[in-house]
Parts: sequence; structure tokens; C-alpha cells
Amino acid sequence: MADSDDTVAAPVENEQQFWNGLNDIVSAPCTNPESLDNTLRSWLYLVATGRDRYLDSEDEIASCSQKLRDSHVFCANEEYVRTQIIYSLLQEDDLAPLHAIANFLLLDGRAEEATFRHMVGEGCFGRLLELIKSCGEQDRRLHRLLLELMYEMSRIERLRPEDLVQVDDSFVTYLFQLIEALSDDVDDPYHYPVIRVLLVLNEQYMVASTSSASPSSPTAPTPLTNRVVKILSIYGPSFRTFGENIILLLNRATETAVQLLILKLLYLLFTTTATYEYFYTNDLRVLLDVIIRNLLDLPADMNVLRHTYLRVLAPLLAHTQLSQPPHYKRDQILSLLDILRGSGTGHFMPPEPTTLRLLERVAATSWLAEVEPEDYYAGSPSSTTAPTASAGKPFALGSLSQAQAGSTVSVVARVSERPGVKTPSRKEDSREAQGGNHTNDNHEGQGSNGGGAATGAAAGGLLRRLRPQKSLPEVPRHRYGVPIVGVPKMPSAAVVAAAAGGRGDAHHPHGLGAGVGGANAGQKKMPPKLPPPRRRKLRTASASAGTGSGSVIIGSAGEGVSAAPSEMAGPTQCS
Repeated sequence: MADSDDTVAAPVENEQQFWNGLNDIVSAPCTNPESLDNTLRSWLYLVATGRDRYLDSEDEIASCSQKLRDSHVFCANEEYVRTQIIYSLLQEDDLAPLHAIANFLLLDGRAEEATFRHMVGEGCFGRLLELIKSCGEQDRRLHRLLLELMYEMSRIERLRPEDLVQVDDSFVTYLFQLIEALSDDVDDPYHYPVIRVLLVLNEQYMVASTSSASPSSPTAPTPLTNRVVKILSIYGPSFRTFGENIILLLNRATETAVQLLILKLLYLLFTTTATYEYFYTNDLRVLLDVIIRNLLDLPADMNVLRHTYLRVLAPLLAHTQLSQPPHYKRDQILSLLDILRGSGTGHFMPPEPTTLRLLERVAATSWLAEVEPEDYYAGSPSSTTAPTASAGKPFALGSLSQAQAGSTVSVVARVSERPGVKTPSRKEDSREAQGGNHTNDNHEGQGSNGGGAATGAAAGGLLRRLRPQKSLPEVPRHRYGVPIVGVPKMPSAAVVAAAAGGRGDAHHPHGLGAGVGGANAGQKKMPPKLPPPRRRKLRTASASAGTGSGSVIIGSAGEGVSAAPSEMAGPTQCS
């Protein structure tokens, strides 16, 4: 964008004015290159000034970039706008405009890969390298964004040798030190952007090492040193957090391209003598569990990813601490090899020759091949023989030559996958197939009775609703904690009125009995239970003769009871 002394945008005072001004800028007509430059300059100035005031998150800055991409200004002049923004990245020094520029290029490159290829052609890799080194302490948001931009650009397009030469030991060491430090981002505690940059740099080194000299070139290109593996070979014990995090990332990765990037680095670490014991033993065991799980979960058509896992598994078992006793999960590894060979499964196609060759390489590991003679000839699940595709006889261990069996770096380096492709899962496919079978069964059953697919679905739902439910157990009724068998029926209103002793006519609508019966007809009311009468001793005749009025009688409970003269006469007369 050409320089101009004109005011590119009026200052804004609140967030509403900011978004209104942004809409006015991207909707302005551009009839000539000068007006187009002014529009781009106004957009960049407004987003840069509003970044720290109104754009707190990266998504809000991405909204500003998306407004520019959706505008008529960009749609009518795509190549020109991209070129101008790329040149701004190469020339701009202020951090706020650089943030807006990097955000737009990242958003546009993810939508159109040609943007990343254009950036590599213009030499943006060296510029990103310089910015990442300088802005780490000044602007954390921009630093993270530049790392993501370098990763996305480098995994789409192969870097030029002059770009890789600019990567020195100090830059790679700086990235490893960032991983070892505590993260100040709650959303990224494991420094995944930094890890991905190291992974993609390792892939670029592997691809560059396998390239041959051009026929027209008089001399062969100078081989480049893989500085990622070099730093781990020299200072590996100081950067073990990186190894722990890539195993964690492999365990959680669902994108095929990310898994391949990790496996490529693991292959180099397990085939380089200086990094055989870079990982902790417990981390190696976790890695082995992840590899076994992923190999069993891969569908049959994922041969590229399966072969890469097997190429990493062989040196993992042969060169690391897992080769020392006690051997970790030896039986599970042998069972895995049998499953991948297709042993005992005559209903499926045999695996392809490359898979069998890689399985034999894994089975040739010394501590896996040590089996008892009876197990070897009995064909038990612990046998390490691999059946051939043509004959039913097993391969002899170690029958392949080094040229046939040894994986070269070029084979692993050439493996690639488009970004964003998710790795399918055998479990998910089986679940979807089972769900489809159940639906088809319901449809077919209804169709045989003359109904359609919709009727079958409705009938399936009706059958589910009419499923008999289990009856709840009857709760026993209790009285004072003692269960009772039956509950006595309540007397009718007439009986209650009659038992009241003539306090009202039960059959008269205005009588007391009718009122009581009507009020208590729906209630379960029991008559009160009277206490038993107190037992007393009768006075003897001799005692009664000398006792006057007001004498005291000793009751059965030994307590004194005052008796009236009329009460004393009763027993005397009876005697």
C-alpha cells in the first residue's frame, strides 16, 4: 500500500462507532487503484487503533478480517489485496498493524492455500522468523498468532533451502525453552503452537534431506542439518517436557496430518543413537499404549497411517528402554500382530504385502521373537510368525534383507495428508453400522405388513412406548411400626350418628348426625381407645366396721385413695 499523508480514518469514541466505521470502510466504492489503497489503509488503521480498546479476543479481530474478505473490495481484487497485505507484512514494524495483517493472512490462507504459497514465494518465512524472536516479550497475543501463521504456511508449502538456512540453533533452543517454561495462557497450558512449529520444521528438514540434486545443477546441494534433532541430541535431558507433550498431543490428536508430523519426529528420535533414551520409561509405555490403541482402531483403508505407526513401532521396541526386561505388554503386542496379520479370520481379505513386511519387522524384535518351541509350532496366539498372502506357511524371521526391510527417511518423509482431514475410527463406523441395521430392520418388518418407512419408524416408537413396565412392590401399611394385614372399614354416617347417643338424627338432613357423617364421610377416623380400668382391693367387713366416712383405702398399687361415704357403703352392703 502506497504511503499517503491524508487522514485515513476518523478517530472513534466508542465501540459502536468503531463497527459502524468499519462497515463504512469496507462498503466504500473503489474505482481506481488509489481509492483501493486508501480503503486498505483505512481498514488497517482502524483495526490497529481499535485492537487494544475494542478487540479483546482473537475472534473479534478475525471478524474484522472476515468483513474485508466478504466485501466487494476484496472479491473484485483478490490478488491485488493479498499482494498488498503481504508486502505490508514485510515492511511494517508496529505491533498493532502487524497483528491485523497476520490475522488476515491466517484467515485467508486457511480458506485459500494459494495465499500461503504466495507468502513462501515472497520470502515471508524469514520475516516471521525475525518477528517471532523480537515480539515474544512485548506482545504475547501477536507472538502466538505469528507461530500459528508460520505453522500453517510451512505445512502447506515446501520451504526453500535459503529459508531453512536462516533457522539457527538459538531459535530452536528458544522454542524448546518456551515449552519448558510455565504457560501464562489458560487456554494453552501445553504450548501447542510452539510444539507444532517444531514438528513442521522437522518435517521440512526431512523433506529437504531427501531431495536430490537437479540434473542441470553442477553440484549437489549442501545437506542441511536437522536442528530439531540436533538440539535434542545434545540437550535432550533439559527439554523432556517437549517429549511428554508430543505424546499427550498424539493421544488426543484426531487430525491425520498432526499424527503424521508427530510420528515422523518419533521415527527420527528412535533411529538416532543419541536420542534412544530421550523419553522417560513411563512415557514410552504410555506411547506404546497409544500406538496399540490407534492401530486397532484404524479402519482397513487407512494404510498410510497404519504403515507409519508400524515403522515407528519397530525401533521403539528395539532401541529404547522398552527392550530391557521386564518387557512391557509383550502378550498384547503379539496379539496385535496376529490381529493385523488376519490370523484365524478367513472371512476377510488378507493384508497387503507392505503391511505384512512391516509386521514381520516388528515381530523380528529380539525380545518378541524369543518364544517357546511348543508355542512356535502349535500356532498359539503368542506365536510371532506371519502368514504369507500366497501360501499358508509363515515367514521365517529375518528372511528379508536390509534393503527390503529397512525404512529410509525418504519413505517416512514423503507421507503426507491434507490439513483438516480427521482420522476415521473403526469403533465409530461399527456404531453407525449397527444403528443403520436396527433402523433397516424396523423398516423391513413394517414393510412386510404393508407399511412404509415412515410407518415403520412410528411403529418402532410405539412398540418402545408400549413396553411393559415392572410393577413397583407394594408398600406395607404399618401402625406404630407393626405391620397390619387388613385395615378395618370405616362405619357409615348412620352408624356413627347412632353411636353418638342420640345427638342428632342421622337420616334428617338438618340433624347433627347428618352433619357429622357428611363431614367425615371421606375420612378414616378410628374411635378413641379407652384405657383399662384401675383394679382395687375390696375392703373386708371387719375393716369396714371401724371405718367412718373419709377413710383411706389402700389400692392395688399401694397408693392412698380418698373414698367418699357413699362409695364405702357399697362393698359393706354386698358383704
